[in-house]
Amino acid sequence: MTHAFAGQRVVILGLARQGVALARFLAQAGARVCVSDLQPAEKLAGPLAALSGLPIEFALGGHPLSLLDDADLLCLSGGVAAGVPLAQAARARGIALSNDAQIFLEACPAGVTVVGITGSAGKTTTTTLVGRMLAAAPKIAGQLGEAAPERAVYVGGNIGNPLIAEVGRLQPGDVAVMELSSFQLEIMTRSPRIAAVLNLTPNHLDRHGSMAAYAEAKSHILRHQGTDGVAVVGADDAGARALAPLAPGRVAYFSAEQPVEAGAFLRDETLCYRWEGREAPVIHVAGVKLRGRHNLLNALAAVAIAGAAGASPLAMRAGFAGFRGVAHRLEFVREWGGARWYNDSIATAPERVCAAVRAFDEPLVLLLGGRDKQLPWEALASLVRERAKAVVLFGEAGPLIEQALSAAGVPLARVTRCATLAEAVPAAARRARPGDVVLLSPGGASFDEFRDFAERGERFKAWVRAY
Repeated sequence: MTHAFAGQRVVILGLARQGVALARFLAQAGARVCVSDLQPAEKLAGPLAALSGLPIEFALGGHPLSLLDDADLLCLSGGVAAGVPLAQAARARGIALSNDAQIFLEACPAGVTVVGITGSAGKTTTTTLVGRMLAAAPKIAGQLGEAAPERAVYVGGNIGNPLIAEVGRLQPGDVAVMELSSFQLEIMTRSPRIAAVLNLTPNHLDRHGSMAAYAEAKSHILRHQGTDGVAVVGADDAGARALAPLAPGRVAYFSAEQPVEAGAFLRDETLCYRWEGREAPVIHVAGVKLRGRHNLLNALAAVAIAGAAGASPLAMRAGFAGFRGVAHRLEFVREWGGARWYNDSIATAPERVCAAVRAFDEPLVLLLGGRDKQLPWEALASLVRERAKAVVLFGEAGPLIEQALSAAGVPLARVTRCATLAEAVPAAARRARPGDVVLLSPGGASFDEFRDFAERGERFKAWVRAY
């Protein structure tokens, strides 16, 4: 593992979390590493400090073509598009492209089970649940008097912890659960042995250019599996289902609408798991403490994925115990003025906002905005007309969303436009009444005001709690 990159000149574009973790791994593996970022050094103090003392060259403030001189490999961090000029030039020169997720799969020790999870929505919730279920498996086995395998479960990838940082700790028998984005997958030529596609709906079209290109990027999680692989696919989602034939190995499904031959489904309001012709109940829907049908699908997905990785129904049930969701995903903030306030900052696509809106029956004050990702707003606008008593718009996409709401027949009296999210919070408070739900589910990206969706969500929670 260590010697595979020894002596190679590797250029990494992007000095965020993934770039830092990969640069450290490659430098310690003996590669000649150069990291380039468009930001100047003064804006990269944290990442530069994290790599201090390592034999790494830096090219900051731009991506000059000279970076490719004598390069053996060009690695792209998640925020760097595969179509940037330097990547195009690398392809023209025959220089291979890679990233931290691909190199993790290549460097992973034999005997480690790798689970990869992607989808347009629900990745983090499902990945977290799968990790909890697999971590519970040895304890459950011990309680039953069975031999409990000694193993560690690592959860990471796009979820926040690049797993390349954990390669040195992995041992045969361990499990790595990876969340994978379309940004990572679009240049990958390896797939995890257990790979899941939760759903496939319009997202990131500002980056991929078309739905076809976006679907192609997602498909890479299945395309490169071996015949011993297991693909887990959302049966209720047409986009995900269409990718199933690409899997060269076994395919399992999850569904909230019908039983499946292998995977997870609902029977009499109970999540069930079926494999090799045997069916077992896992947990009643009342035991899944997550709001909305989309989260029920995430729970079913987790059951199907964890089962494919060897978790028992008892371990699956244990994974649900005490789990009430992940931050910034329909996260309850507080009750204020008799209304309940929720943070769903992760919702950076209109489709995801639709799922959040449908999770509530209460009168709704909805905060929409951010930066548009060139996604359709029409379906959400129609749902807002039916379900939201008031809408507060903010950020760059505010005028565009207002046009979509007007075209859908939403009365202007229901709409308030603000410049920023900070202004939108008190505006929403003025529209809310006791018994209402106030929901930040923006539909747009955060980059017009914030570093990422997490910073947006944290700032929103701080403002709501400050009043």
